[in-house]
Amino acid sequence: MKCIVGLGNPGRKYKKTRHNIGFMVIDELLKRNAWGPLKKDKFQGKHVIEHLHGDKVVLLQPQTYMNLSGQSVKPLIDFYEIDPGDVLVIYDDLDLPTGRIRLRQKGGHGGHNGIRSLIDHLGTKEFKRLRIGVGRPTNAVPVVDYVLGTFPKSEEEAVSESIENAVHACERWLEKPFLEVMNEFNS
Repeated sequence: MKCIVGLGNPGRKYKKTRHNIGFMVIDELLKRNAWGPLKKDKFQGKHVIEHLHGDKVVLLQPQTYMNLSGQSVKPLIDFYEIDPGDVLVIYDDLDLPTGRIRLRQKGGHGGHNGIRSLIDHLGTKEFKRLRIGVGRPTNAVPVVDYVLGTFPKSEEEAVSESIENAVHACERWLEKPFLEVMNEFNS
């Protein structure tokens, strides 16, 4: 069994923010494959189990705030006995331009509090990542305000394209080795 986690913050006020792009990818993955709906659960999140290409996959949106994401992911993967190496986490990345995606097999937190929480709770850095670029603020806007802000109209097309590419990468991972998917989408 594999697990795809989209990081974000719960609640209507965060729905369209940069920090919630992981939730946006999960929502599009559900819509595109006619899956779902996500159900609230005992794992401090909303999840559903689905099938694609003969594989079972758990899709999860933690309902903790971003910096507590590990509190949702850890009990879920323990319950379903999913190896951290079979977890793909989707999240926003300030170091990538808006519209770009990047896949990694493992790594540090890079200053991202959601990833820091996952590393702390899972006790490992050995989980897969799908980073979606949101760019950096170009003016004096504090980073926290920037990631909790919405995308401007001028970036909507790039954001839609990155979500589409991320959904496609997730689907490919369910049928191919992650290294092949990385080579396909990181080039």
